Amino acid sequence: MPMLDMPLDRLQTYKGLNPKPADFDKFWDDSLAELSTVDPDVKITKAEFQAPYADCYDLWFTGTRGGRVYAKFMKPKEIKAPAPAIVEFHGLSGNSGEWHGKLPYVAAGFCVASMDCRGQGGKSLDPGGAWGNTLNGHIIRGLDDEPEKMYYRNVFLDCARLAQIVLDMADIDGNRVCARGGSQGGGLTIACAALEPRIRRAAPVFPYLSDYLRVWEMDQDQGAYQCLRDYFRRFDPMHKRHDEVFTKLGYIDIQHLAPRIRGDIKMATGLMDNICPPSTQFAAYNKMTCKKDVVIFPDFGHEGLPDFGDINFEWFCELL
Repeated sequence: MPMLDMPLDRLQTYKGLNPKPADFDKFWDDSLAELSTVDPDVKITKAEFQAPYADCYDLWFTGTRGGRVYAKFMKPKEIKAPAPAIVEFHGLSGNSGEWHGKLPYVAAGFCVASMDCRGQGGKSLDPGGAWGNTLNGHIIRGLDDEPEKMYYRNVFLDCARLAQIVLDMADIDGNRVCARGGSQGGGLTIACAALEPRIRRAAPVFPYLSDYLRVWEMDQDQGAYQCLRDYFRRFDPMHKRHDEVFTKLGYIDIQHLAPRIRGDIKMATGLMDNICPPSTQFAAYNKMTCKKDVVIFPDFGHEGLPDFGDINFEWFCELL
């Protein structure tokens, strides 16, 4: 078969290239401690869109560094016992999507919360405030400032906060909360499950935000990773800070968060993915110590993966 990346047997043992900062675990412990001091100021109001068997709400909360974050929240009209729930994350530059696309899960009995990432294509607000350029790409946002100001550090914490809000709802069964998403949403699914270990099941699809140095060495710093190339060309053209830059990016590298996951994982990947190379995805997957499975599509890239939506639906529905 055609090959974009490593052979499958090497992918299954590959552990990643991007360095992990020496204080990585303390950094994230401190970040979660900071999150715990932030008043989420949750506001939930009836949404304009409604469905015959679902109540639909606009949900707002405050995250770290002043971000005001929006999520669509839906639940069955009749909940006779605490219900299972799903937190959902979207791809790069997108938003939480249309309400109707979440209705099958609500019809099955799930509550669903779907987040808009701050400062992207939805309603969530990113106040910014980090020193340095904002020309291209969220990966490098805050790279020239303290790591606490890096864009994705705060988005990862937004994901954890949304999960906490859902888990703490009176009509939600905290033992049956799941996470899902593709591409950026896949990376955020892994981050969410790592930072909120009560997540029971998570289904990341071709996750983004992993093993940046591998992306660089594969010459795949284009498209979703174009900001890496732009950053070096504009701000470090002789790569004097090469090691420093990739080490700092390690704070927001999901492969280093992956060992924290306690719930079950079902990942999907296409071996011809030239946006989020398979090796970068396996770098995170292979570091997981939880119960896990990967569904492989040998001939597919960063695109719709046939039948995985059905597989994901049936897997989550096992919790009903």
